[in-house]
Amino acid sequence: MILDIKKLIIPFALLLSVQFSYSQLGFSHEVGIIAGPIAYQSDFGVRSDLETNSGNTGIGIGLIHYINFAYRADCNCYTTDKYFNDHFKLRSEIAWNKTKLQHFGEWVEPDKTSENANRLRGHTGEAQNWDIGMQLEFFPRSIREFSAGVYSFAPFASLGAHYVSYNPSVYTNYVSSDFSNINNIGDIEDPSNFYSAWEPGSISDASGSAWSVVGSIGTRYKLTILSDLMIDLRWQYFFSDKTDGLDHQLASNKANDWMVWLNFGYIYYLD
Repeated sequence: MILDIKKLIIPFALLLSVQFSYSQLGFSHEVGIIAGPIAYQSDFGVRSDLETNSGNTGIGIGLIHYINFAYRADCNCYTTDKYFNDHFKLRSEIAWNKTKLQHFGEWVEPDKTSENANRLRGHTGEAQNWDIGMQLEFFPRSIREFSAGVYSFAPFASLGAHYVSYNPSVYTNYVSSDFSNINNIGDIEDPSNFYSAWEPGSISDASGSAWSVVGSIGTRYKLTILSDLMIDLRWQYFFSDKTDGLDHQLASNKANDWMVWLNFGYIYYLD
């Protein structure tokens, strides 16, 4: 865990420097917290399978910060009336998520009694990620009018990039029918404990880092003059296929890992 946090120090410092440069221009700030359920899409289970999508779920939590270009904190006044200032905000974020993983779908149905089916049933894992990054949020409606309470809802869409530090865990409790692996039960270094068609090196609990692209849609609800509630549906695609601890090269492995995160948040206007 300490190593994972250390990997974020440099990108976090860069993020702070960008935020500080904007602060010098007098733009106002907002801070908040987000949390919600995650659906993790990886090499576990069967792609496009409802049971897999609903079964491999977890939780995420994050701290967010906004630069509000529509309002100046140094003079308590609105900025020059420009389209960008009134329709965009810059969002920075540091977040953590964790998802327990197991195999679902046709290959582990009760009628499947092969050794490979048992290997899949015994194979579980856990994806755990820290990530930090920025998104540019677009508000079709006027940010000024929403801040003034002209309307209660402010829908938005965002796009950005996050740096991810991943730390997967791998487990197996597979026991062969002839007990030939009795001395290696739980050994993730023993390929015979896992699906036989996977090539050596497919299983790994090594930590690492990768970039990801993040897109979301959502809306804010004006709670008070200085606070909002938010709901945000996020799609995050990792430029890595190792965040779940499984990276096999079969034809079914068509994409890198990705996840969908439904956020619920509270945002407070600092100035």
